[in-house]
Amino acid sequence: MKPAQPKIFDAIIVGAGHAGCEAAMASARMGLTTLLLTINADHIGHLSCNPAIGGLAKGHMVREIDAMGGYIGVWADEAGIQFRTLNTRKGPAVQATRAQMDRTRYMAAVKRDIFAQKNLWVRQDMAQSILVENKRAAGVTTQIGETFRSRSVLLTTGTFMRGLLHIGLNNFPGGRLGDPAAVGLSASLEEIGLELGRLKTGTTPRLLSESIDYASMEKQPGDNPPPLFSFRSPGNNLPQLPCYITWTNEKTHEVIREGFDRSPMFTGVIKGTGARYCPSIEDKVARFPDKDRHQLFIEPEGLDSHEVYPNGIPTSLPLDIQKRLLATVPGLENAQIVRPGYAIEYDFVPPTQLRPTLETKQLPGLYCAGQINGTSGYEEAAAQGLWAACNMGCALRGLPPFLLSRDQAYMAVLVDDLVTKGTREPYRMFTSRAEHRLLLREGNADLRLTSKARDLDLVGDIQWRLFSEKKERLDSLLEMLEQTIIRPNSGTNEKLSALGATPPSKAVPLSVILRQPELNIEDLAALQPCIMDFDEQVRREAETEAKYSGYLKRQQELVLRSKNLESTHLPENISYPEVAGLSKEVVEKLNNVRPLTLGQAGRISGVTPAALTCLEIHLKKLGVAG
Repeated sequence: MKPAQPKIFDAIIVGAGHAGCEAAMASARMGLTTLLLTINADHIGHLSCNPAIGGLAKGHMVREIDAMGGYIGVWADEAGIQFRTLNTRKGPAVQATRAQMDRTRYMAAVKRDIFAQKNLWVRQDMAQSILVENKRAAGVTTQIGETFRSRSVLLTTGTFMRGLLHIGLNNFPGGRLGDPAAVGLSASLEEIGLELGRLKTGTTPRLLSESIDYASMEKQPGDNPPPLFSFRSPGNNLPQLPCYITWTNEKTHEVIREGFDRSPMFTGVIKGTGARYCPSIEDKVARFPDKDRHQLFIEPEGLDSHEVYPNGIPTSLPLDIQKRLLATVPGLENAQIVRPGYAIEYDFVPPTQLRPTLETKQLPGLYCAGQINGTSGYEEAAAQGLWAACNMGCALRGLPPFLLSRDQAYMAVLVDDLVTKGTREPYRMFTSRAEHRLLLREGNADLRLTSKARDLDLVGDIQWRLFSEKKERLDSLLEMLEQTIIRPNSGTNEKLSALGATPPSKAVPLSVILRQPELNIEDLAALQPCIMDFDEQVRREAETEAKYSGYLKRQQELVLRSKNLESTHLPENISYPEVAGLSKEVVEKLNNVRPLTLGQAGRISGVTPAALTCLEIHLKKLGVAG
């Protein structure tokens, strides 16, 4: 039986989307009494937009969250109905896992674990304002007049703050179709002194599966066996479904153009900035008039669902235009709309107002994570939720902040980009944003992060045992590859030639043989049969370590070179106007971000190498830099 609800919580999480659920689970696992406050308890963990988890760089973050004891990967593995590895023809740094979800099963898994988690309470209500006492966040007041007190508050409000839905020139308040907007919280944040901005995102119409002609589309099956997300996953027992591919055409684009005069985007009705990397179909047609077609993926919403998601046509065009454009697409000629596509505008907190812990600079004890920080995507949100929860826990337990560097995790790249560079449009993670992406592979996320999470009590005994056993097996296999010496002789030469590889001219370790592009680690079983005694996950990681050892070494050297800037801390009270040689623009930007280190200062747009030199000289004068 769960104990009585505390009078004062350690943490209140406002919002039960991906950021909120991941944050709530982490906060409770760290031993903090936690309240998860949600507008609709039926929609905890709802996949508001596309029914998929992962993708390029996003799959990497799912793996990182899982490596730290998080749950998005576990839930995705349980509810997945199609898994694929993307970019298989490219190097391991940019290969990523993506999976289609059964929406209902995913939400059921999330709700089961949320309600079962020790130290975690759930309440359906709408946060109306932030309670402030002694210049700190001290809880929230709600729409129905309740006051919940706490030692810290985390806002994970998604698209709900002053949310406004658009279908053609019709608009109405809502956090998403079917849920109300949060109307009071924005004013409370402005009273605290936070600047708010306005963003826009959109979603596709949902279609009746039985009205679609799949025979005229290209079938896209998943991988077999399915590549799962979680390092500790028990597996997936659900039937696997295909997706289907079709294309728009010039007739589609003609219909879309006919709707421009009633588009809220092109008539100035929508004021918020839209997503650059996930534009609406009308935006794509307007921006790329030379393109005669755009690809669409018809994605299943679940094993028992009658709806499908036509990925590639998010739109806020009028409903009659939505119907007509669908009728021009092969396979969708008779498609029936179950739910219309729409755009949504919402308030966000420009993230340069946050510390690297995701705590607001304006009000200690108040944190923000997810779309409220200007990001898009479930995975970006979940990563921020975990990050913020870790730092709330550290602050309340008197521990140093949980801050990773950009060479340690994609989630660190995400947070650093947000709080240093800010964003005025929905931010999406890409592998190209990470300077050291070869070090940040999906397969080594546990090696990078699990021990750090164990120190925060985020990783349980079972996960720790599985990780320790894997690391021991990996070390053993890597040692074998280095210590097994292959000498040129007739037997060796014959085996390697049969594999299409080049025999060595002198005795070399097995790891050197593996670097030949024609070979994979399983091929080496012809020379060392016990390689196959190791499980596939360990073999893949060992193969990557061996094949890319030279590149990995160079990446590590680059990391070491940049450590000097990252380890040079800037005093909290530094007065930038007093730094000789800085322009007014640079002073303004440094004052706005208040970077923690010289390295972070150097990543602020407009802060030049010359400005960094001025800062270094100033620090030496102050006696705080060598």
